[in-house]
Amino acid sequence: MRLGLMQAESAVLDVDANLAAVETAAQLAREGGADLLVTPELFPVGYAPRRLRDELDPRLLPEIAQSLLDVARRQGIGLLYSLPEKGEGQWRITASLAGADGTLLAHYVKVHLFGSQEREVFTPGTAPPAVVDFSGMRLGIAVCYDIEFPETARAAALRGAQALLVPTALGMGYDRVPERLIPTRALESQLYVAYANHSGTEDGFALSGGSAVADPFGELIAHAGRGPQLLFADLDPERVEAARRDVPYLHDRRPEVYRGWGH
Repeated sequence: MRLGLMQAESAVLDVDANLAAVETAAQLAREGGADLLVTPELFPVGYAPRRLRDELDPRLLPEIAQSLLDVARRQGIGLLYSLPEKGEGQWRITASLAGADGTLLAHYVKVHLFGSQEREVFTPGTAPPAVVDFSGMRLGIAVCYDIEFPETARAAALRGAQALLVPTALGMGYDRVPERLIPTRALESQLYVAYANHSGTEDGFALSGGSAVADPFGELIAHAGRGPQLLFADLDPERVEAARRDVPYLHDRRPEVYRGWGH
């Protein structure tokens, strides 16, 4: 299975421009042989939590989501996209997986919110990473800060995920996340981790690029620079199985012991 990762600068609240950018990336990814394109956190609306709350009409969100499903269908490629959603008076950050036929396959609400703006605007989810079959692999979905907690990747792996897709909005100064932490999460839970970030500056927030894919042995197999880039990585389910045979972390867990250790 081949992944494409979109790294680009979003135009805050310019939905038409952002949807056009996603469609162009989807076309290029498909032409490059990708089965699935992973886009950054909140890319269709831009990463600007307070402005989204204050200026984005939530009644438009179903239409935006449908436009993204239509992109997947027109381009014939799976699409992992991230949008805000509002229900019962609460805003949340989500990620959704569309099939190449434009059907919605999975939906997930971000559990770990980062920084004062996110915690002010959004309500965290509580469900584990969504896991779904796609193109011969089991794919999990998480968002940004979620991956910085080992429980997230481990929960995805225990639910059968062979790869974890992570749209993100990582700011400058945290290069250690894609360079060190992403390979560690992949190694310790023995799955691929694909981490797609923005580049440029959005609403005064400088985003660091550095999108990355790590394999189940903890090796970085793709890593972007700072600027806009379409990154590709090939995922092999047999490599997941090889890692799990080599050192059986998941099999050798002792959850009955851990429960007595506290939290």
